[in-house]
Amino acid sequence: MADDADASTTTEERVEETPAQRGDTDADDGYSWGGRLSPENLVSWIDPETYPLPEFGEDPREHGSRVPVEIEREYPVEPDRVLAVGLVLLLVGMAGSVALSLVGVSIPPPIQSGITAGLWVFAVLYLVAAVVWLFNLALGWQSGEPPIEYGADDVQVRILTVDATGTVQRTIDHLPDSLTDRHVIAESDIDVTGATVHVVPESFECVATNKGRALEWARRNVPCDREYVLYLDEDTLVTEFDGLPDADLVQFREWPMKTDSWWTYWAEILRMGFQLEQLGYAEATIPLYSWGGGLAVRKSVEDTITWDFDTLIEDTVFMWFAVENGASFEVVETRFRNQSPLSLTEMFDQRRRWLVGTIRSEEYLPLGHQILLTVRNVVWGFSPILLVLTFPLAVSPLELPILEPLRAVTWVLLVLAAVWVVAGVRYYDYRAQALPVLVLSPLVIFLHAVGALWGFLFPPQTFHTTPKSADTDSTE
Repeated sequence: MADDADASTTTEERVEETPAQRGDTDADDGYSWGGRLSPENLVSWIDPETYPLPEFGEDPREHGSRVPVEIEREYPVEPDRVLAVGLVLLLVGMAGSVALSLVGVSIPPPIQSGITAGLWVFAVLYLVAAVVWLFNLALGWQSGEPPIEYGADDVQVRILTVDATGTVQRTIDHLPDSLTDRHVIAESDIDVTGATVHVVPESFECVATNKGRALEWARRNVPCDREYVLYLDEDTLVTEFDGLPDADLVQFREWPMKTDSWWTYWAEILRMGFQLEQLGYAEATIPLYSWGGGLAVRKSVEDTITWDFDTLIEDTVFMWFAVENGASFEVVETRFRNQSPLSLTEMFDQRRRWLVGTIRSEEYLPLGHQILLTVRNVVWGFSPILLVLTFPLAVSPLELPILEPLRAVTWVLLVLAAVWVVAGVRYYDYRAQALPVLVLSPLVIFLHAVGALWGFLFPPQTFHTTPKSADTDSTE
């Protein structure tokens, strides 16, 4: 176990005072701290998503979730959405040109050149996203598992919830006995055993909202003499804990379990295969995303960065700010169980929320990372269109120049998708219930991206938490 005093000194040297604490509105590195996203423009989104836990063997539909939280919301025009609309117009133009060619109508050369150029732009976007993913994966392969330096005695556990008593109790019950410093941060008073419950008072005000507000209140008011705070969502089941490496932020991996829908479960398997790139994030300048349902934060870094900023994706934005200010980031192979969405409808809405939340927070990043996230968002949202076009493009006898870029990209996407699917099945130890995704992967990829495309083209006027239920256990 590392020496606490030395670790604290190292952290203070590593993490500088943030622009927010200095009172600056603009940081020297080009992004504006707190001035780009205002509280009145944010969605009232409470995460983590809750589900009431039935007894093993009971029908989960007997246990209704809370009424979703909703709020009216208007969206500004964002670069991601402008690019998405442009690509839709491009695909419509391509389809029209092909249709005209089939009936013998010649396409004016300027229009054909414009569509071909646009499709090459489309192809480059996909290839850039593929190269970035492969690069992160290569970094992960080269870097080994970081050594464990801190044990359970150095960790305080904080479980975030609104008022999901049964869900939180099960999460507490799954904590290893070695994790003794346990706290629940709730919006309403709940009765659980095995942890101290803290209720965020309604009178508490800060810049952050919803989950970020609860995190910030806990940071200020919950005593902690441990080196780390391990944050868990209310549905996170910790089945093993081997300790923490000497890093300022430590990301645990997810293991989504099946709930009521096979399709959402298989989509999560695909997502876990894609998230293999997280293993390379320890070497990245700024990791692109994190999972707040299993995130350990060095307490001194938390107090330096704070959670007091406006965003829908507080875990990822906190990580961005911390790393930009010099904090170290590690990913460990330990996997915590969580829940896959209850239905396809809920998954679509969840993915749409993730995409819009990312779009609304991109400006917290330096320009290069904003551009990279924009490209990745568009690639994710438009992958269904390419998958739909793959078979017709492969068998089409037409040899039109305007089709060649799209034809090449569809095959690149298919190869990468196959890698993600196989990697996801391997991540699940080749369990029998994961194997059907190998055959159904085109449809699963399509379903996984529908919510993102939906968010691009039709941003919702309301947001709500996704209800969940479960009859699965951590032994899955």
